[in-house]
Amino acid sequence: MKHKILVVEDDKDIADLIKLVLESADFEVKTVLDSEKAYSTAQAFKPDVIFLDLLMPKMDGWSVFKVIREDSSFANTPIAILTAKSQQFDQMVGLHIMNVDAYIIKPFGKQELIDKTYELIKEKK
Repeated sequence: MKHKILVVEDDKDIADLIKLVLESADFEVKTVLDSEKAYSTAQAFKPDVIFLDLLMPKMDGWSVFKVIREDSSFANTPIAILTAKSQQFDQMVGLHIMNVDAYIIKPFGKQELIDKTYELIKEKK
């Protein structure tokens, strides 16, 4: 059974690239370009890991993160931030205040993304 990955990213080119990279590692990947549809897609898809961009129109990544975390059925689903916000302060907020499971800075390497995905799946168990 393939592990399911949800990617919430408003930039279609980046979303397609992430999907391509993760599918090459044999993951089932669903992308959501509209942050307002992220939660309903997560409910229907039941992902093993969620990758979430921070800087999106309508709902930003932190708002999406909070909505998903408020649902107890996602309590054990790792959520990783994928963002261009590379400042130490932003990473500290993400990892230690918001308690995301990973904070990945764009641009990231193909192998880095695959390795982090496997790591997050292993942590889920």
